[in-house]
Order: sequence, then structure tokens, then C-alpha cells
Amino acid sequence: MKFTTPVIRSQSFTHNRLESVDALRGFDMFWIIGGEFLFHGMAKATGSPFWKFLSDQFEHPDWNGFHIYDLIFPLFLFLAGVSTPYSVGRDLENGKMRSQVLVRIIRRGIILVLLGIYCNNGLVIKPLADWRFCSVLGRIGIAYIFANIIFLYARDKVQYIWFAGILIGYWLLLRFTSAPGFPVGDLTMQGNFASFIDRTILPGKLYLTIHDPEGLVSTLPAISTCLLGIMAGKLLKNNPMDMHRKALLLAVAGAAFLGLAQLWNLVFPINKNLWTSSFVLQTGGLSLLLLAFFYYVIDVKGYKQWAFFFKVIGVNSIMIYISSRFIQWDHANNAFFKWAGQLAGPPYNVVFMSIGFIIVKWAFLYFMYRKKVFLRV
Repeated sequence: MKFTTPVIRSQSFTHNRLESVDALRGFDMFWIIGGEFLFHGMAKATGSPFWKFLSDQFEHPDWNGFHIYDLIFPLFLFLAGVSTPYSVGRDLENGKMRSQVLVRIIRRGIILVLLGIYCNNGLVIKPLADWRFCSVLGRIGIAYIFANIIFLYARDKVQYIWFAGILIGYWLLLRFTSAPGFPVGDLTMQGNFASFIDRTILPGKLYLTIHDPEGLVSTLPAISTCLLGIMAGKLLKNNPMDMHRKALLLAVAGAAFLGLAQLWNLVFPINKNLWTSSFVLQTGGLSLLLLAFFYYVIDVKGYKQWAFFFKVIGVNSIMIYISSRFIQWDHANNAFFKWAGQLAGPPYNVVFMSIGFIIVKWAFLYFMYRKKVFLRV
């Protein structure tokens, strides 16, 4: 069945897709649909330093620094880039003109921006000052548009120059500027130039009043995150080298990026709020390592059954991300699993209810998967 965009499509996913990418996207979204609550619940129930450490890893740092939870967003954007040579590349191979493909790219990006505004605000009438326009989906949409334009019109070597140039340019921008009244190069929430520009030009409200972690200026380096995914996708799709060597090359590149991130962190701190260049390298390195692992195990070695759980999530990632706007998941969880929490009793009832939360969401996605209904924009 097909409707106007955004589209809910009923179809088989057989057009040259990498199962490892769907599985890794599902692994990424697993933590969004409730996986992190398992660690929070165990930390609360046991008081164990071990579970407390893991729980802290699924909270964002206040400003500088890096926790595993910071990887979820950039990994999703990276994987959007990995898919580009398979989707946009397929359109070009099938004879579509670049201008036609460009229209589809821009349309998709705009739809993501609008969905992000909807997720932030709902469909309500309220003063402009109360609207938040920056969003996760909005950043994905904008970065996707510009990274794909570079993919469409720039040669391979030029794409590498764009990737590095954006990161270096963003570093220099924040290194030699600041908000008025702050020293040059100030990277605090109040004093950095990116947040100052967002406060000055963006309508509505910012998430943290004086700063928005999905602000307009800090979306610039996110383009490089998507570009890195495009480069990885081109390696997997177009490079004739042996699949084992592809996996190894991804892993080596990932390790190298992590090393470079630690060096750049000395002068340009790893910071998700500002999406700093060192943050792009840090999360890019981890994304490459995860892609290498999933690609090697699933596509190279053929061990696929274990990843089915994640694949079900990954093929409907946008659907489950926006679902909380129209599905009361807490009510559904209580309807099916409140008895389990009651039987467990405190303090482990939180853990059992977290597991139920994941089961309810996954069951919904599995039903959609079996009916071959997928939300695509």
C-alpha cells in the first residue's frame, strides 16, 4: 500500500540492502526504545557501583566529555550516510537525472525537519516563543541534504576534502570567536560563538534557554558525520576488494579515528552539545568499529539469526522514534505487564517493567514487519 510522503510502504526489502546496516540501526534504536532503562533500573535496584557506572554511561554529560549514550544520535546519522550509496546510488544507476534525485533528497530532508518540529511541539496552537524548532530529526534532515548534495556533485577526493574541511573550519570558527563579552575561543555554554548565533537568529525557544544541543550552527559538523557514513557505504558497495578486507579496513579506520579524536580533544574538547570536530571523530570511530563488526558477522560470515531482533527495530526506526506522539506506551506496558512488576515487587519491579516496555514496543514493530508496513520519508 502506498500513500503520499511521508510514505507507509508495504513491500519486501530486497533491493540490495545490507542486513548488517538494518541490524546496527536497530541496535542503535534499541537504546532509544527503552534499553537504557534496564541499566537505570538495575542501578536503582542493586545500588551496585558496577550498575551505577553502566547507568551513568546512558546519561549525557553536562557539557564536555563522552558517554556511550552520546553515540546513539551520531550513529543513526552515520548509518543514514551508509545507506546513501545504496539508495541514491541506485537511482543514479537506474538512469535518473541528478536534478530528479536532488529534488527527492531535499523533499526527504524537509519532511524530517517538519517531523522534528511535530515531535517537539505536537499539533497545537501556541505562541511562536513557545515553539522549539531545533530537533534530532531536523538535524538529520539538514545534514542529510547537504551530505547527499556533496555525494551527488563532488568527486570522491573532493568529498574527503569536504569532510576534513568542515571539521577544521568549524574548529577554527569556534577557536577564534566567542559570544560578546567572553574571551576569544571560549567554549562554555554561555560564551561559545555557536550558541550565541543560535540565541540571536533562531525563532522560538532553545532547549536549554541559552543553548540548544541541536542548534543550527552545530549542525554544520554533523554534515561530516553523514559524509563519513557515505564514504563507508561506498567502500562496502562499490569497492571490489574482498569482504574480509573491507571489514578490516573499516575497523582500522575506526581505531585511527578514535586515536585522532583523543589528540584533538586536547585543544577542542569532545562535546556532544557543540558537536565538536573531536566529537565527530570519536563517534565516527566507534560507528566504524560497530559497522565493521556487524558487517563481518552478518554479511561476511552469514550469522544472521541473532540479529533478527534488532533488524525488526531497524527497518522501522522513524516509526518507533515518533510513535510516542500518538501511542501511550506506558498504558500499553501497564496493560500487559503490570502484573510482572507486582510479582517482582520493589526494588526489581522497575527492571521487570523496563523489560515489559521493550517487549511491547518490539511486538508492535514485529507486527508491522510481518505485515510489511514500513514508514519511509
